[in-house]
Amino acid sequence: MAEMQMRTDGPIRTRREGAILEVTLDRPKANAIDLATSRIMGLVFRDFRDDDSLRVAILRSEGEKFFCPGWDLKAAADGDAVDGDYGFGGFGGLQELPNLNKPVIAAVQGICCGGGLELAISADLILCSTNATFALPEIRSGTVADAASVKLPKRIPYHAAMDLLLTGRWFDAEEAFRWGLIKEICQPEDLLAKAWDLARLLESGPPLVYAAIKEVVREAENMRFQDALNRITKRQLATVDRLYSSEDQLEGARAFAEKRDPVWKGR
Repeated sequence: MAEMQMRTDGPIRTRREGAILEVTLDRPKANAIDLATSRIMGLVFRDFRDDDSLRVAILRSEGEKFFCPGWDLKAAADGDAVDGDYGFGGFGGLQELPNLNKPVIAAVQGICCGGGLELAISADLILCSTNATFALPEIRSGTVADAASVKLPKRIPYHAAMDLLLTGRWFDAEEAFRWGLIKEICQPEDLLAKAWDLARLLESGPPLVYAAIKEVVREAENMRFQDALNRITKRQLATVDRLYSSEDQLEGARAFAEKRDPVWKGR
C-alpha cells in the first residue's frame, strides 16, 4: 500500500492512502461553502478525476454537528454572488464535474441540507451517521434547490421528492435510508471507518469496469433503453470501448477460468 499523504488547502484537507483520496471539508462553524471554497474543491476533484493512480474518493466534513448546510449565506451577504464562479465542477466541485468515471463515497454526519444535500447526492454512495438530518429548505429563502430539483426525482419516487422540495421539511437518517438515498446508517464513531472499508472494497475492484458503469449510467439517464444498449454493444462509449480492448477484461476471464482472484491493472 502506498504511504499515507496529507495536504491542507485552506478549508479543504486531503488524505491519500493507496488509490483512495479522502477529501475533508473543514470550514468552521458549519462547513458552509463560499465561492472560494467551491473553487478549491473543484480543483481537488478535477485532479482526482485525472489522476490514473487514484481510484476512489471519500467526501466527508470535520465535526459531528454539520456535514454541510450548503451555500454560505453570510458570504453572500458580504458580496458572494449566488450565480458567481463556483469553479471547475460547479458547486462543491462535484455537482457538474464532467466525465467523472470513478466512484465517490459521501460520509455524512450531522446537518446536511440545501446545497450540502445536493453535494451529497452528487456522490455515488452515501453513508450517514445516526445523527444525520436532511432538508431542502431553499423555499424559505425564496430560491430553488436547482440541482436537487433536477436530480432528486430521478433518485427517489417522484411524490417523495416533491414532498421534500415543496415543503422544505427535515427528515432523518431512517427516512433517507427508506427512500434509498443512503447505503448504510452507522454510529457516529464508526462512520469514517465504514467509509474507508467501502472505499478499500472499491479500490480492489476493476477500475475500467467502474468507469464504464458510470458512463453508461450517466449517458443512459435520458435515453431509450434500446438506444442506450446499442451504444454499449457497438462500443460507442469511450469507457466501454477501452474496457472491451483491455488487458483487464482478459484477466477477468482468465481469473474466472483459473478459479483465482483477478489482478486488476486498469489497462
